[in-house]
Amino acid sequence: MSSQKVASHRENAEIYHGEALCKQKSRELLEKVSLPKGLLPLDDVVEVGHNQSTGFVWLKQKKKTQHRFRLIGRNVSYDTEVTAFMEDRRMRKLTGVKSKELLIWVSISDIYIDDPSSGKITFGTAAGISRSFPVSAFEVEDKK
Repeated sequence: MSSQKVASHRENAEIYHGEALCKQKSRELLEKVSLPKGLLPLDDVVEVGHNQSTGFVWLKQKKKTQHRFRLIGRNVSYDTEVTAFMEDRRMRKLTGVKSKELLIWVSISDIYIDDPSSGKITFGTAAGISRSFPVSAFEVEDKK
């Protein structure tokens, strides 16, 4: 499903290849819309695309990955393809990202910062359930 969505937005999109360049561009895109640069901690990214006219962004990686955001104690799973529409302080219609809540994986469909002064970022599901966390928990973590 998301591959078809990517195909429909490829025309007029900026597309980048190569692991180092893709990692840099994904962080630049997050910074451009005022979201924390550590929100997409992906390592094996092979393609990043951004259609500026629609705001559509996609990231393709070699394999699914999981990341633990230590400051909030949450495991997040990233599929081989992550897509979203990006706008100021918001990622909407997000696909390919799941968070582990208790014992089940929940698909995240929306990420946004309503009030930057609050220091909170909110994650929402298609069912309308949302949770807020400190923005600082999603800054780039140093590898130890």
